[in-house]
Amino acid sequence: MAKENKARRFRLTLVNNDTHKHLWMLHFQRSGLLLTILSVILVFLLAAFCLIAFTPLKTFIPGYPDATVQRAAIRNAMTVDSLEHIVDRWEFYAESLRRIVEGEDPVRIDSLVRAQAARPMDAAEKARLDARDSVLRQQVMEAEQFGLDSRTRKLPIEGMHFFPPLKGVVSQAYDPTLHPAVDITAPANSVVMAALDGTVIYAGWSDESGYSLAIQHDNDLVSLYKHNQRLLRASGDRVTAGTPVAIVGNTGTLTTGEHLHFELWYKGEAVDPAKYIGF
Repeated sequence: MAKENKARRFRLTLVNNDTHKHLWMLHFQRSGLLLTILSVILVFLLAAFCLIAFTPLKTFIPGYPDATVQRAAIRNAMTVDSLEHIVDRWEFYAESLRRIVEGEDPVRIDSLVRAQAARPMDAAEKARLDARDSVLRQQVMEAEQFGLDSRTRKLPIEGMHFFPPLKGVVSQAYDPTLHPAVDITAPANSVVMAALDGTVIYAGWSDESGYSLAIQHDNDLVSLYKHNQRLLRASGDRVTAGTPVAIVGNTGTLTTGEHLHFELWYKGEAVDPAKYIGF
């Protein structure tokens, strides 16, 4: 019984065929042989995995994205994002145009105005605005108390001929308190032109207004052009009415779409450009 229960052992021998000399000999059992074969297979698989995963050999695997494919995928993703942005701008422009044609209120795109309209006005701010309004009304009444008819009084600039800085849709009208300007939406890459003859007194960048430009005109007039994509004139340049000065854009933090933020100032006070210019 002891001999039958004893594990069977095997011997693997390497013998010289001519001299019959034993060159190499290995003793093993069946279980040890199976364990050795499995260990060799696992080591081989682990080595193959490391060789493929951590070396450039992985690029030879069919369907594996190499560096060129990855760069192309990134470029395609950026292109798709840019196209989505362009589509959004055109949808915004079409919606603004539809509202204007149907007599509805245009879409408001100035984020600052939206933020001010969205948040409630506290008592201190309301009192401050009421006080400023009262002072302004008093000044107007004192200036007009000897006039026969205040409706006949006009500013000297009403007889001047202004060149439209941009042809488009007025998406936000002039408001003397919250928005002393007009916003004109237009397709991307539209050209912004000088409203009158004058000299560029500012051409630069600000975080809120993006690429902006200011032109000094005769009769104490100043026109401002904000949120441009690119400026075509520099400070000190002399321009004439209708001269291209910028490309309409969407730069700065106080904007949510392609448009021109146009301001007109007369003797240090903002005036409504829509009264003198047809956009």
